[in-house]
Amino acid sequence: MALDGLVISNLKRDCQNFLVGGRIYKIYQPEQDELTLIIKNNRTTYRLLLCANASLPLVYLTTETKNNPTQAPNFCMLLRKHINNGRIIDIRQPGFERILEFTIEHYDELGDLNQKKLIIEIMGKHSNIIFTNSKNQIIDSMKHISSQISSVREVLPGRTYCYPPSQGKISPLEVDLPYFLQTICQKPSNLCKAIYTSVTGISPLIANELCYRAGLDGNDATSSMTDEQTAHLYGEFVKFTEQITRGDYEPNIILKAGEPVEFSSITLTSYPDCQTKHLSSISEVLQSYYSMKEKVTRIKQKSTDLRKIISTSLERASKKYDLQMKQLKDTEKRDKYRIYGELLNTYGYDAEPKAKSLTCLNYYTNEMVTIPLDPTKTALENAKKYFERYNKLKRTYEALSKLTLETKQEVEHLDSIHNALQIALEEDDLTQIKEELIDYGYIKRRKSNQKKKKTKSKPLHYLSSDGYHMYVGKNNYQNEELSFQFATGNDWWFHAKQIAGSHVIVKVPHGDELPDQTFEEASRLAAYYSKGKDAPKVEIDYIQKKHLRKTPGGKPGFVIYHTNYSMMIEPDISQIQKVD
Repeated sequence: MALDGLVISNLKRDCQNFLVGGRIYKIYQPEQDELTLIIKNNRTTYRLLLCANASLPLVYLTTETKNNPTQAPNFCMLLRKHINNGRIIDIRQPGFERILEFTIEHYDELGDLNQKKLIIEIMGKHSNIIFTNSKNQIIDSMKHISSQISSVREVLPGRTYCYPPSQGKISPLEVDLPYFLQTICQKPSNLCKAIYTSVTGISPLIANELCYRAGLDGNDATSSMTDEQTAHLYGEFVKFTEQITRGDYEPNIILKAGEPVEFSSITLTSYPDCQTKHLSSISEVLQSYYSMKEKVTRIKQKSTDLRKIISTSLERASKKYDLQMKQLKDTEKRDKYRIYGELLNTYGYDAEPKAKSLTCLNYYTNEMVTIPLDPTKTALENAKKYFERYNKLKRTYEALSKLTLETKQEVEHLDSIHNALQIALEEDDLTQIKEELIDYGYIKRRKSNQKKKKTKSKPLHYLSSDGYHMYVGKNNYQNEELSFQFATGNDWWFHAKQIAGSHVIVKVPHGDELPDQTFEEASRLAAYYSKGKDAPKVEIDYIQKKHLRKTPGGKPGFVIYHTNYSMMIEPDISQIQKVD
């Protein structure tokens, strides 16, 4: 999740293709540490975002627009004065560093042709945007770095610009076999760290990917490598540098459970359990990745209160169920006490006064049994005590049999709501979940909002390889609607066996027989959108809709069915087409 030298080199290639020769039409500074350059080239307008934010530095071509302050900041005004209408003549990435240099040609106030450089350094909290003249002197920078802040280099107007120190690293394009063997392989660290601390622009992500491709564990020590393993690792490193030299980039995003995990400019084979989404450009990757990340983060933030309510209620209900089951187990002794009472009524006359026990024949099993007695009481009084204990446990059993069933249903209901919260993607999805929590008393409805909110949330829609439409409910209300209003008799219904999950409906035209491939794909969807999505395989029940019955008085989305079919399937939906 870093803009390493590889991603920057990909950005440089794209910017060279689209921006070199173009003129800077407008310059904006929407944020304190962010610039937007509007560039026109070959009758096309491009929008270049440069962000030096300490927590999220970025550079990419974007299609998004932002609101700009009514009065431009000083740095923006300075750039407008010098390079507005200037022409970009070159874009460089020095030494595979996380730096992009834009060389801009423009006419000064006297009409003379001059060159300036706009340099962005993508280096975490040290990120900066620096403006220099043709003599490499700093005209100004977005962040001023004095000697009091950094003893390594100053970034101030009038100072000569110099690159950040390389920390003993070299460009991957300069790495040869002797350097690889003598520097990288001799470092007293693990393989992954040895690579990214020796080579410029290589992030831990790429270092780990190279180790994975070579069949090695990046956490293994360099000293543990055999000559053959070293040769494999170097071979993968050479393939990597050749790919960069050719400019053969593969912009992609790694997704897990629909959430973006990583991005890169090469295919990441070290994430075999995740989905890889390839895009046409690295700018599109960055814009899509951070947009998706922001969307997922925003939904998680907005659902914090709901998560807390569900977690608290689920924990309380689970503890209550465990306690009830323990109490129910204690009632298993009730029949023993009844038999003791009956046997004492029958054989009590044999008991000696003040006896602590009575051994007699249990005529139910034809075995001898020893009955504990209270020596201060007669046999008949002991029998009465055992009958009282039996009756008490019997009443407890009858009450708990009903209560445990209700509590179990409550746990299952809350579990299903929690699963719905895990797959919520839009605010409307959260609204429906909140409505269900209100309807079942977990949240109080405000007097000012007595009516239910109308939402635009709809079930997920997929298309099978055979062309059949498959629908996935995102929550219990959608599950209920899909199964009992939307689906018709011959449609097929899928659900993860005995665990919380979404209902999956496959629409089947009358008379059609569903192909095996569609059965498998619908089962994959049911597995993926269930509580068991992280398991290697999930058991899925499937049956035609006409055999489904709603649970009498049950919660939404809970059904009854018999004579169903089942299959074990992997929760992998990466090859299933989603319909927007």
